[in-house]
Amino acid sequence: MKRLLNKKMNNNYSIYGINNSFNLLSNNKNFLINKIFIDKNSKVQSNTKLMNIIELQKNCVEYIDHNSFQKKYNYKHSQGIVIEFTGNLYSDLYSLDISEENICFIIADQLSDPQNLGQILRTCECAGINGIILPKHNSIHLTNSVLQVSQGAFMYINVFIETNLKSSMNYLKSKGFWIIGVENGIESDQWYNMDYKGKIAIVIGSEGTGIRRLIKDSCDFLTTIDMKGKINSLNVTAAVSTILFERQRQLSN
Repeated sequence: MKRLLNKKMNNNYSIYGINNSFNLLSNNKNFLINKIFIDKNSKVQSNTKLMNIIELQKNCVEYIDHNSFQKKYNYKHSQGIVIEFTGNLYSDLYSLDISEENICFIIADQLSDPQNLGQILRTCECAGINGIILPKHNSIHLTNSVLQVSQGAFMYINVFIETNLKSSMNYLKSKGFWIIGVENGIESDQWYNMDYKGKIAIVIGSEGTGIRRLIKDSCDFLTTIDMKGKINSLNVTAAVSTILFERQRQLSN
């Protein structure tokens, strides 16, 4: 892996576990691997596929005895490997090629839970989404916790940080996008009635308050997922999964 040219954009991160480590080491992005810590007593060394990639980074590898590793990295599912790396995990929305016929972004308005963002990244990657847009302020961004939950998805999907979501939405509209807000309300149509083909951006709100009024007013359409149970709210990650795989169904028909 090459050293990044734009040092100002670099941040230090760490991930752990076999799947995350393999995804990180096998990708072609310009991440700088600072250190690979391996528990001498772990099963990592029996994973031939991973060890072949680690061999290419052998100058960064440090083997640690089990007790020392547990004291240094007391993670529940580390599987005996932790990687510290430096990289720029964010993309530039305005330089991205958005000329495809079917392209989709998620706009996450002020999410606060790293678990939710990590799961949404993973779902977006699995569903073939082109990127996720986050506001610069009052929002969770890419932290070690988010990266871990994403299980490597952060390496394969564009993540954008935008100062003004409304301006970003207007930019997308100028490029032929329709903006769909996921929001409960009498003015919202059912999620399965929406057309998710073509260029679209799907807006989701924060875990507690939903989409802010200014952002909601900028949406072209509003959709909702009708609840049939005793509670009237769906976790934001479940809502995103529902919408995105309905989009996949429509694109495959």
